[in-house]
Amino acid sequence: MPELPEVEVARRALEENCVGKRIVKCRVDEDPKVIVGVSPSDLQSALLGKTIVSALRKGKNLWLRLHSPPFPTFQFGMAGAIYIKGIETAKYKRSAVNITDEDWPSKYSKVFAQLDDGLEFSFTDKRRFAKVRLVHDPESVPPISELGPDALTEPMKVDEFANALSQKKTPIKALLLDQSFISGIGNWIADEVLYQARIHPMEKASDLSKENCETLLKCIKEVIENAIAVGADSSQYPDEWIVRYRDQKPGKAFVEGRKIEFITAGGRTTAFVPDLQKLSSSSKAASSKSRKSKSDADDEKEAQENSKSDKDKDSSRVAKRKSKKPEDDDATQKKSSSKKPAIKEPVAVMKKKARK
Repeated sequence: MPELPEVEVARRALEENCVGKRIVKCRVDEDPKVIVGVSPSDLQSALLGKTIVSALRKGKNLWLRLHSPPFPTFQFGMAGAIYIKGIETAKYKRSAVNITDEDWPSKYSKVFAQLDDGLEFSFTDKRRFAKVRLVHDPESVPPISELGPDALTEPMKVDEFANALSQKKTPIKALLLDQSFISGIGNWIADEVLYQARIHPMEKASDLSKENCETLLKCIKEVIENAIAVGADSSQYPDEWIVRYRDQKPGKAFVEGRKIEFITAGGRTTAFVPDLQKLSSSSKAASSKSRKSKSDADDEKEAQENSKSDKDKDSSRVAKRKSKKPEDDDATQKKSSSKKPAIKEPVAVMKKKARK
């Protein structure tokens, strides 16, 4: 999904091309899954005639400040993207849509606007996980108010970062993905910075040394800045970056001659290089203990389910016996007593009959 570099490239494109211009035409898609908390007609009315004062961003969220509130906010989700007609914007392959002059704006457009100089821009989302809202103060309400410091514009100091990590027992990959801890880092950036810092994604955050923390902060800054410098175009990222190869199949993915392995960390598919990203003994022990606890819990759960199943069977048999009517027993007894036992003839009588 679009991460900080992709959203920042979109913000800069809007800042450079749209600020100071007035919206003279607007069209909002009838899609309640994307346009939330406001009707398409109200959003359209709120934008028409307004002048764009600035384009702002925090984490993976962007908003336009107009000459008067309310303001539109854009949460990019998995495939949100900003397109400006005739202007190059971020190239994120999963959000890319083919747009020609004949097909403008795209059929995936959620908000379209024309400015007073004829320039047009559109917010698209072909997977419908993005959110467009209309609010008076974007930074004071969720989701923006719930974000941690922005990874690019509000970097933590080394001591602050190290102290924050020392109090976290979670794996470092999961912590980097937590937008309330630090905002803007998504799956590919987390993998990249951990690879470059030579830190295992399952390393417990509290086990990282101050030197590790300093290196990690440096890598976060460099990766984000370098990605923005090439317009967030992944095809232009350095060959030594792991992100260039993380989409390859397991067993066939290599970076600089070293094998890339894939695990699940922080609930996401994670690429790392075992030769370079070693898990410390303490984190390894914690991980092993966690797996053992999970295994014990699974065994206990299975035993409880089996016990419940046996109890259910016993209860069913008891209920069946109780539901049996007394007259049924009498009928069974009568039927049994009505059957007379067969009388066997003496052997001598049988022989006499045979001679006749």
